[in-house]
Amino acid sequence: MTYQTLQQLQRHKTQLIDTVQLGSGMQIAAWRNQQDLVSVCSNHHTLSLYIQGGYESYRKTPHGWRNGGAPDRFCLMPEAHESVWDIRDQLSFVHLYYTDQHLRTLACKIWDKEPAQIQLQEQSFVSDTKVSSVYRHFLLGCDWRDSSNHLQLSSAADLLLNHLLQSYSNVQWQLPRVRGGLAPFLLKRVKAWINEHLHTAITIADLAAQTQLSEYHFAHMFKQSTGVSPHQYVLQQRLERAHHLILHHSCDLTQIALQCGFSSASHFSTRFKHHYGYSPSVLRRQAY
Repeated sequence: MTYQTLQQLQRHKTQLIDTVQLGSGMQIAAWRNQQDLVSVCSNHHTLSLYIQGGYESYRKTPHGWRNGGAPDRFCLMPEAHESVWDIRDQLSFVHLYYTDQHLRTLACKIWDKEPAQIQLQEQSFVSDTKVSSVYRHFLLGCDWRDSSNHLQLSSAADLLLNHLLQSYSNVQWQLPRVRGGLAPFLLKRVKAWINEHLHTAITIADLAAQTQLSEYHFAHMFKQSTGVSPHQYVLQQRLERAHHLILHHSCDLTQIALQCGFSSASHFSTRFKHHYGYSPSVLRRQAY
């Protein structure tokens, strides 16, 4: 779908830095703004996190203008709720756009039932370490353009929506307990599927489908079995395959990056050096 906030903000001084649409249809956007008066009313929900600045960001309320923005503060703007902002200093922020259907789909995956109605509670300038840590560690710490990161991005978006349902909505269901890991034959099947599809943009839905489990239960059971999350495991496998190809095949590094699911050689090199402590080019020189 087309998220109206993307269009509305660009009619003002707001600068769109980057954006990516996830496989589920949710979308992430990074913005920068200063000295602006902004009015937004959209056909979707928005979860916004301040990244830098925002101390002089004011929101119009029935009782006047209110500020409270700062790095790691978040705002939750439900669908069809109008919000008016007076931006008096520089700030950068990241939005996650999603709909009621995304929330309902997630609820069905986790609890195997759908709420009769979902009402999100509007929030302004709130500190929540769960929201800020997911944004910082999973959404901001990677290249959005690289398809090898889409599994991580989608998982992080689901974590955020799950937290919103639990903490800022009328849905007060207890999270189901997940005990034990995957059966050995299921774990073997998932690992084999991953190895056959490392060159593609793997999603958590792809992996869960191999076990006929919900994405929520699959992710928890996979981590119980392997000690790492699905996106961490997939990244490890991509890097291990790349390491093997560099040592034993003469194809160039860009081709190896693509074969292992990285959309750019530069991002592949960064991930490789972070994991092994040396760059792909250094390994290639040592091998030949």
